[in-house]
Amino acid sequence: MFQNIKLSILDNIATITFNRPDRLNACSLEMADEISNALDQLGDARVLILTGEGRAFCSGADLQSTGDKSISGGQAAYQSLMQHYNPLMLKLSRLNIPTVSRVRGPAAGIGCSIALAADFVIASEKAYFLQAFVNIGLVPDGGASWMLPRLIGKARATQMMLLGEKIYGAQAAEWGLIYKQVSEEVLDSEVAMLADKLANGPTIAYGIMRQNIASAMENDYASALLREAEGQRHAGDSMDAREGAIAFLKKRKAEFKGQ
Repeated sequence: MFQNIKLSILDNIATITFNRPDRLNACSLEMADEISNALDQLGDARVLILTGEGRAFCSGADLQSTGDKSISGGQAAYQSLMQHYNPLMLKLSRLNIPTVSRVRGPAAGIGCSIALAADFVIASEKAYFLQAFVNIGLVPDGGASWMLPRLIGKARATQMMLLGEKIYGAQAAEWGLIYKQVSEEVLDSEVAMLADKLANGPTIAYGIMRQNIASAMENDYASALLREAEGQRHAGDSMDAREGAIAFLKKRKAEFKGQ
């Protein structure tokens, strides 16, 4: 079905693997659309892992990507963003399940934005995050100018965007850009353990938390209090909330079903 990615779902864990290792998983327009389509096919998955085949997560937009050859320069870039990359980023942000990025090698350009859009980013010591746009006279996209100042503050976001420096895994973790940096040898197992934990958690509550965090980054305190109350009403009616309460009273571990 897919030419540029792989989608697998096992034990409520969905994995989308960018599958263009010969191009360091550069994201073509077709690949962006396939990722977007895959997000509509997650079914009953309760967590999503994003990763890349081979030695890279994603090296950025594929500048050789096929498109309308009658359009060139800035207008072509604008249309690519508006018709392909931006809809993908919005769809990722609106998922109702937790997301984890497993990063080895470069996560550059749009690949950096995709990686950082996840709730948890686990990177190997060889992974790096790069806003390379300045090196070719372009500006960051994929939501980077919104995400980076919120993740690491204005000064470090400016450093990444204006200087185009690679931020390796250890520094990214120190800055708070990502969740965790681990050795290459345990990267897969660390991601698997986290994904398993999330896949067995209260999925409805996770989805509400995810949206509340996003909303709180844009709105005021009073709005956050209201969204929390509304979210608590929704989560409180779930089977998982009832199971959690019973488990608490019986002093046992809750067994969440994602319902």
